[in-house]
Amino acid sequence: PSLLPLQMLWLLVLTLPCLGGSVPVTSDPGPGTELVGIVGGHDAADGAWPWQVGLWVWNQTSSKWHRNCGGSLINQQWVLTAAHCIHGTNPETRHIKVQLGRLRPSYSDSVQVARIIRHPKYSIKKKAVGGADVALLKLEAPVQPSNLIKWIRLPPASLSFPPGTRCWVTGWGRIAPEELLPPPHNLQEVEVPIVANEICRQQYLRINKVIKDDMLCAGGEGRGTCQGDSGGPLVCKWRGTWVQVGVVSWGHKCGLDNFPTVYARVTSFLPWILGHIHSSP
Repeated sequence: PSLLPLQMLWLLVLTLPCLGGSVPVTSDPGPGTELVGIVGGHDAADGAWPWQVGLWVWNQTSSKWHRNCGGSLINQQWVLTAAHCIHGTNPETRHIKVQLGRLRPSYSDSVQVARIIRHPKYSIKKKAVGGADVALLKLEAPVQPSNLIKWIRLPPASLSFPPGTRCWVTGWGRIAPEELLPPPHNLQEVEVPIVANEICRQQYLRINKVIKDDMLCAGGEGRGTCQGDSGGPLVCKWRGTWVQVGVVSWGHKCGLDNFPTVYARVTSFLPWILGHIHSSP
């Protein structure tokens, strides 16, 4: 047999790592980088995921608003997102706005944020892979629910879904590692299977990344998230109701079979979330 295919194969193997290592699914909105998307998904229908929100962040370098992440409405006045979506040591509320009830990114009628609370165990230095990648945003005023705007239910603390459970993740991120979601930028949805933490741990050990207990894995088979989906919700059906089990956090490239997306595990943060959203005046 000819040696050529073998040489080409090696060339492919050698060039693969250059595509990018394990990065939080949202990168800093620097020049030429947009934030994470859905791989292997399709357009969502109007009102299908009424808790999905888009985060708009003011970029001082470009003096523009960028849609950099997703999030979910978890009650009338609070949004759950990823801590790594909030940049800087002292983020300012006036630099973040939240878009509600829309299938396409739109800054025009977004809502101002009144408070930003990153999880105290989140490390700005370690970023998403360090764990505790959750943040809460309090909106300036309570939202009126409608056909297009509703909040997602949080799971009971004891709830866990067996591996293989089909759940859904949504977002406006990239549809492939180098491919932005094309206009009209309709919200994407994709069904992903829950992957057991032990299996996910073994897979990520190969690139020296640790899957912690406060993380949850889902995806594979060419389905998952990509840059720009960060902070968005992973939801599963439980007793006829949707509950949010994960927050898009990080991953290795996008939609690879052996590297499912890693999410912040919502049940790990329930006391912290409920403590803030119920105690606030």
